Amino acid sequence: MPLTPTHEIVRRAHADGTGVGAFNVLQLEHAEAIVTGAERADRPVVLQISENTVRYHGGLEPVALASLALARAAKTPVAVHLDHAENPDLVREAVELGLGSVMFDAAPLPYEENVATTREVVDHCHRHGVWVEGELGEVGGKGGAHDPGVRTDPDEARAFVAATGVDALAVAVGSVHQMVTRDAVLDLDLIARLRAAVDVPLVLHGSSGVPDPLLARAVAAGMTKVNVSTHLNKAFTGAVRDHLAAHPADVDPRRYLTPARVAVAEAVSHLLGVLGPR
Repeated sequence: MPLTPTHEIVRRAHADGTGVGAFNVLQLEHAEAIVTGAERADRPVVLQISENTVRYHGGLEPVALASLALARAAKTPVAVHLDHAENPDLVREAVELGLGSVMFDAAPLPYEENVATTREVVDHCHRHGVWVEGELGEVGGKGGAHDPGVRTDPDEARAFVAATGVDALAVAVGSVHQMVTRDAVLDLDLIARLRAAVDVPLVLHGSSGVPDPLLARAVAAGMTKVNVSTHLNKAFTGAVRDHLAAHPADVDPRRYLTPARVAVAEAVSHLLGVLGPR
């Protein structure tokens, strides 16, 4: 199957009122498992490569080319996306390698600088047919808090989308990155107001901490792209621990990475079902 552009997957879901699962790739086993889970669910999916993962691998090219190869061979539509890039040079490399979309994160900058920098990235990407996700508002992270003061303002979101030309917008509505418990509280009313304020798909970061019923309600309220990473890492690591506890003499990584890959595929398939029918 040819590589599917991210915009085709996300725009279709946006029009249908369903959600798209976007799952972070840490290494090859993650990518393989995500594709397997999507094929089992018969749902499209987005493979995401974060700037942190690029640093882990020492460069974007190896993990990106592997993800692109898996996407092209998949039996369901699979897109490949650069996630949370703060370095415009990394964005340009992603474009050159053939990734279909990038998420450029200038949200920590003052608003006017965020707009100007994001606009430059959007202009470059659009010249090459690449879809761009921007961010407005601060999604909590390491030890973060659900602080109403950092929620995305709908009026500002409308102005930001118009000024930057982004194709999707990551918004702060109560989720927090790297949560290992699933008890985040989302502001569903704010999601609905943001959906009414902008005509581009909304993106939920930090979705690992959101329980299944609330994820479904967030999609119903207007969220389209749903990013998940830590939840998959928990499943992966838990399977490795269980295997090594039962087989402490094993030294071949394939022995414990196989059940880890299975666990991630099951988690992906389940979450894709939560986000709505195809």
